[in-house]
Amino acid sequence: MSASDKIENAAEKAAGKAKEAVGNATNNEETAQEGRNDQAKASAKQAGENIKDVFK
Repeated sequence: MSASDKIENAAEKAAGKAKEAVGNATNNEETAQEGRNDQAKASAKQAGENIKDVFK
């Protein structure tokens, strides 16, 4: 995995955590769920990149 991919995935995960925190703070379940979804998507991308690295 390239360094830029790692950084991009980490940034997406951090943005998801922030969105979830805002949703929880404002009692907005939809925003909180979007944040959790963003985090899951970033984790899935990272896992896919890790698998690609294994087969290099």
